[in-house]
Amino acid sequence: MTEQQAPQRAVRTFVRREGRLTTGQQRALDELFPRYGVVPGTDALDFSQLFGRTAPVVLDIGFGDGEALAEIAADHPERDYLGIEVHRPGVGHLLRQLDDEGLTNVRVAAADAIEVMRTSIREASLAGIQLFYPDPWPKKRHHKRRMVQPAWLELAASRLTDGGFLHMTTDWADYAEHMLEVIAASDAFDNLAGQGRYAADAGERPPTKFERRGLERGHVVHDIILRRRERSA
Repeated sequence: MTEQQAPQRAVRTFVRREGRLTTGQQRALDELFPRYGVVPGTDALDFSQLFGRTAPVVLDIGFGDGEALAEIAADHPERDYLGIEVHRPGVGHLLRQLDDEGLTNVRVAAADAIEVMRTSIREASLAGIQLFYPDPWPKKRHHKRRMVQPAWLELAASRLTDGGFLHMTTDWADYAEHMLEVIAASDAFDNLAGQGRYAADAGERPPTKFERRGLERGHVVHDIILRRRERSA
């Protein structure tokens, strides 16, 4: 898929339900975003320049408060991570954590992930994409707002390197089933658990406070881990 053929945005997959910023979160945005932040433009990002080295890059979409992203980045110093989140309190929280833990392999963008993927990420440049707990948009009339749609999956496939991974997680059963249906219609990925199956465990993804609260309420978590197939010559 060429840049000109990238899917056009019809609806947004998020709503800015932003609460009040704490003093610490605002200070982090003011003082730390210049160090860790990225403001995507119309040109593709140069990852080696952005991170100051050449390493596999993983895109994390909608990282929430950044707890899981920071833990994964700490566990995998050999990778670089670009995290995207539209809610500023979460961005501020992650920035403080990066600074407190001295993590240098994470950069943060407060932007629309789909627009960043379309305009700022080169084809076949990502080693992985993480989509943990995207907004489920549970009402049927809002299902069109869900991130995981055929056009988005095609976009994700175009940005991944051959062999790159796509790890998706949700605790909404009907969204999980929808994800499997979308995947089944694509020829770009292999499901590591087998066609139409969920992963046996969470893989590299650590549990979060959000997840633990859901489990206490009886939610069932579904992980789907895919590998990008090799492109035809």
